[in-house]
Amino acid sequence: MIDRWKSARRRAAAAATFAAVLVAVGGCASSQLSAQWSDPQFVGKPSRGDKVLVACQAPDATLRLVCVDQLAKRLAALGVLPVPAADPGEGPALDDAALLQVARQSGAAAVLRSVVSAESAVVPPPPSVGISIGGFGGSYRGGGGIGFGVAAPLGGSGPADIGYAASAALTDVPSGRLMWSGRASAAPSRDAGAQMATLAMLLLDAARQSGFFAP
Repeated sequence: MIDRWKSARRRAAAAATFAAVLVAVGGCASSQLSAQWSDPQFVGKPSRGDKVLVACQAPDATLRLVCVDQLAKRLAALGVLPVPAADPGEGPALDDAALLQVARQSGAAAVLRSVVSAESAVVPPPPSVGISIGGFGGSYRGGGGIGFGVAAPLGGSGPADIGYAASAALTDVPSGRLMWSGRASAAPSRDAGAQMATLAMLLLDAARQSGFFAP
């Protein structure tokens, strides 16, 4: 019985350590731009007053719509006219060729397309491990008749906080060529809307600093 008790305690300690590591890793995560690329030939485009078609692909409809809203808000602040693409609903997302066709029909000078995905998670710490009497339904009969057991369950104590990442591509409509692309990630939290706002800010600020969206 003592061997079973020791084994259970070792498993509990290992689970607690693993969860603590996950929490520590998640706690070190921060919102940041991780990469970007640009074609110098297109620097300065689109210009102030130009229309830009905006589309997002995300794990669910709510995130998709919030993503479009946040990108459109940042584009408007840069002086261009955002044109949200029609939401596909339950259907497949429009590909680049289809978006370019919609952009030409709407008179847009560029297409801004973003893809959002879950990238990281923070797991809450597990409950502490306790010692109880007769936890295994049996006892160690060494003389006193006392039983030992693990009183608390192993593993995390609640749902994980999800951290989202987004990649974005800015495409020139007349030529169909990619002008700029970037990728950013947000710190894990339970406020997905705030993460979409952060990702939009990071991506479009990076594009502006690279010379796009001329005043």
